[in-house]
Amino acid sequence: MTRAYVALGSNLGDREATLRAALAGLAATPGCTLVATSRLYETEPVGPPQGAYLNAVAALDTTLAAPALLTRLFELERAAGRERSGERNSPRTLDLDLLLYGDAVLDAPGLRVPHPRLHERAFVLAPLAELAPDLVHPALGVRIAELARRVGRAGVREW
Repeated sequence: MTRAYVALGSNLGDREATLRAALAGLAATPGCTLVATSRLYETEPVGPPQGAYLNAVAALDTTLAAPALLTRLFELERAAGRERSGERNSPRTLDLDLLLYGDAVLDAPGLRVPHPRLHERAFVLAPLAELAPDLVHPALGVRIAELARRVGRAGVREW
């Protein structure tokens, strides 16, 4: 069993309902147990002008290998109407990112864990620090709470 952390985000449609449906989909995934979910946070978007996001982080215990879990995340995104245009930071109905997979450091085509921008993003670090402040980033060797403190909470507020 591996503890994985997944970031959830939405800025199109009924954002809260989309995140709740994604959490239900994760909980219903064979080989996954939803352990905890952070509060929801409303955050300013990164990139082109667009509406605010709702974000959260979920902790899962899973027997799925990291590539299989990532495939499941993509399935849930598609089920929520996500279309991958290839344009970074575009508006989306649902964005699911595999942030951490145990203490693994993976760098394969299409799969990088820890998420390569995890340590830079307040909208991910605030909810992750809520769930696992003492967790150590496996590549940086720094506690999540410290990374969150360094980045601050500009543009991030509890929903």
